[in-house]
Amino acid sequence: MFNPLQPVLIVLAVSVLAVVVFRLLRLPPMLGYLLAGVSIGPYALGWIADSEETRHLAEFGVVFLMFSVGLEFSLPKLITMKRIVFGFGTAQVALCILLVMAIAWILTLDWRAGLILGGALAMSSTAIVSKILTERAELNSTHGRQVIGVLLFQDLAVIPLLIIMPALAAEIDSETNDFSLMLMVALLKVVAVLTFLLFFGQKLMRPWFHLVARQKSSELFVLNVLLITLGIAWLTELAGLSMALGAFLAGMLISETEYRYQVEDDIKPFRDILLGLFFVTIGMLLDMQVVIENFLWIFAILAALIVLKIVVIAGLSRLFGADANVAIRTGMNLAQAGEFGFILLAQAGEFGLIGNSILQPVLAAMVLSMFIAPFIIEYSESMIHRFYGSDWMYRAMQITSIAAQTMVAQNHVIICGYGRSGQSMARILEQESIPFIALDLDPQRIREAAGAGEAVVYGDAARREVLIAAGLMRAKVLVVSYADTVSTLKILKHVQELRPDLSVVVRTRDDSDIDLLKEAGATEVVAEIMEGSLMLASHALMFVDISTGRILRRIRKIREQRYSLLRGFYYGVTDEAEDNSEKLLPRLLTITIIQGAAAINKTLGDMDLASLDVEVTAVRRRNIRGLLPTAETRLELGDVIVLRGTQENLAAAEIKLIQG
Repeated sequence: MFNPLQPVLIVLAVSVLAVVVFRLLRLPPMLGYLLAGVSIGPYALGWIADSEETRHLAEFGVVFLMFSVGLEFSLPKLITMKRIVFGFGTAQVALCILLVMAIAWILTLDWRAGLILGGALAMSSTAIVSKILTERAELNSTHGRQVIGVLLFQDLAVIPLLIIMPALAAEIDSETNDFSLMLMVALLKVVAVLTFLLFFGQKLMRPWFHLVARQKSSELFVLNVLLITLGIAWLTELAGLSMALGAFLAGMLISETEYRYQVEDDIKPFRDILLGLFFVTIGMLLDMQVVIENFLWIFAILAALIVLKIVVIAGLSRLFGADANVAIRTGMNLAQAGEFGFILLAQAGEFGLIGNSILQPVLAAMVLSMFIAPFIIEYSESMIHRFYGSDWMYRAMQITSIAAQTMVAQNHVIICGYGRSGQSMARILEQESIPFIALDLDPQRIREAAGAGEAVVYGDAARREVLIAAGLMRAKVLVVSYADTVSTLKILKHVQELRPDLSVVVRTRDDSDIDLLKEAGATEVVAEIMEGSLMLASHALMFVDISTGRILRRIRKIREQRYSLLRGFYYGVTDEAEDNSEKLLPRLLTITIIQGAAAINKTLGDMDLASLDVEVTAVRRRNIRGLLPTAETRLELGDVIVLRGTQENLAAAEIKLIQG
């Protein structure tokens, strides 16, 4: 007997397993979804049939992805990057499409198939590339800005391709073959829908969201977002256009309101889950038998895809004024296929624009290109160093520029990162007439700050040679003003090798990495949450008539104890984390010594909870609370003990106290 829940459970089970494996391997989860679809699809294990219902459900993933793109569609942002987005981006997509159409013509393929294949292969993976650039702290680098600009245009270029696809399909079935008329009708529909939605939508969206938000119901707010997104997608589909276009327009309309970030946060779970299902269905399209039979063709398409995109993108990057090393990095970052390429191919397959014999090898090559993309990006720098020597010259010029500004500096402060925290600190140092040099990776910020006469230069503080050029051997203090543990650990490693005696002050978000950073060589670790708690407490104490001197002494004592009084907190149901990392953070737990407990009449030293990495922060006896008890403190029946440690260690300590 068929159970409709069975295929859903299969998809969920295989997807969870695949994504867990890929996360452990530090590979994009999207590849795990693709592999899950390949394994359970009709062409492999055959556990799931490629049904119309599955494809319709997966289409909602595309809808929410395009909605997210619409939310990011900011006119001011596009204006500041217009040369890269509309110049470089347009040239890249157009040239890739023309090249693929030329190859399709040589292979005697229909020009429509060449157009869609060119559009699909021109796309690169926003999910993979943006994630890797973020992890490598290269988003604000020269090649990082070029990459993001091109990806942004690629996302926008999908819209016209999705619009003309129904017209292309109708032109094949039409007896008149008047493609220009059909395209004109499609464009008129787009103009009419855009005019209606943007004119009336702009007037209605903000007051409607105000009305919904005033009800102060998160459930109602999410329901409203789903209604707007799916409702506008439905309207565009009624007009003969794609649901994806409607979702994009909905995102654009909401991006102009003050609720954009709340909407983006609320819609993320729906988008990620349904988009994962979409990639599962894409994997189900892959016929492994066809892949095996056409292995040489797939390898040829894969090689051509990567090589041609690197050559085209690097060449265009050079034409737009980039250095050779930046151009090659940009090309290697964008050499793979992308998510929107799958969307175009899936739509083209449904409309019958591309036959299965062509679709399968191209689909396989695109999937493989995304599998190897992280490795290409990871090793791009070492490959450029090996084969392109001028990159070393570029680095040398950068180091020389930094060294020239710090040549006469003695006992100065090196500020790593010139964001808000770095700039605030720099102003205080200026008032005290203390020399400093700031390192940052944002060219625009550096240009404006340097124009104002501030001592800031372009340089990656996580690089050994940059720190040396900034006068590390002569500096008095080094400060890491941004909360990035990975980058900070690299800086500390270099400092320990070159100047282990140098005082280093680093910033972190909470207390989770304090011990790690201290062990790596940090002299002081400033935790944002802890300092915020201290400021809240100090202001509150002023209003209960505690003297300023006593408040300052209390705060100084807490800081001297490395925030020990503040570290760890009581967990509740609202503190559930998105992953298991929270289990490693210290937390507080209260335990009551009950009748028959092993700890009765024993001292804390006898219980030796320190061997479990658990600390006793307080003991409450007959409603009198004593902080930081000693090893000689003897426990009695009814005592309430406050313990601090990780979740697992606290569980072990509770067993030891109660059962022995």
